Amino acid sequence: MTGQTQFAGVWCPSITPMDNDGKIDLNGLKQHLSRLTEARIDVILLMGSIGEFASFSLEERLLLIREARAMSTLKMVANVSSTCTQDVLLMAKEAYLTGYDAVMVLPPYYYGQTPTQLLRYFRQLGQQLSGKWFAYNFPARTGCDLTPELVATLAGEFPNFAGIKDTVDCQSHTRSMIQATRAVRDDFAVLSGYDEYYIPNLLAGGAGIISGLNNVMPELFVSAREAFRAGDLATLRDIQQKIGVYMSIYAIGEDFVTTIKTVVSRKFGYCTGVSRNAGGELNAQQCQTIDTVFGR
Repeated sequence: MTGQTQFAGVWCPSITPMDNDGKIDLNGLKQHLSRLTEARIDVILLMGSIGEFASFSLEERLLLIREARAMSTLKMVANVSSTCTQDVLLMAKEAYLTGYDAVMVLPPYYYGQTPTQLLRYFRQLGQQLSGKWFAYNFPARTGCDLTPELVATLAGEFPNFAGIKDTVDCQSHTRSMIQATRAVRDDFAVLSGYDEYYIPNLLAGGAGIISGLNNVMPELFVSAREAFRAGDLATLRDIQQKIGVYMSIYAIGEDFVTTIKTVVSRKFGYCTGVSRNAGGELNAQQCQTIDTVFGR
């Protein structure tokens, strides 16, 4: 595992609790972030994909940035991705001023970007961002891929480029990212965006995981972190098999964001299962399934 990075370990891309009318519930968010803090994860990611950033207005996103930082003593990173570069820079400025440890940025989405465009885009951002920043690679949603070679080039040019979330359902892609960036930086954090790749990521020399399941069971991933540090391969094997079972959360219902929020709601009770994704509500049979798998 990358020993020098301050961002290694277990990250949670936090849900954004909402009330029954779909408005942001700051009290629910405070309780959720308190639970994550008590579980001893390493980093909270605000407004990631599971945090529904793309459904918020700029005003709502700035509100979340300002309010959430004081809700946890953990390291926090704010996703400031937008198709409007000025909004990216505005949110990043607010995050740095509010005390976030870094920001995270997707490539421009909707329009597919060529490698030349991607390099130019992140170079422009790198020259203007005043603090640590992460790239977010999610080709299934952006229509373009941040290749290991491109990321290694940027890592060599920008010391504040702290790492990448590689949300690609292919371990060899992330492993190549680890190898390419390690050749230029030993403090660059390559994090997997797929829960079940946490342990393989560590074994390949990566920094850790940004896992949606950590909204439900952060303790499981924290125990994996500790087992890896202790060289306890038997425990790691058992945890990997448990994660495989819990990955069913992404296949229940129409929309995994709503499903994760529903599990949190039914299991812990401090928020609703409401999201802004239309038609994602779980039916009675699906609720019974998640209660069976995840408990109440």
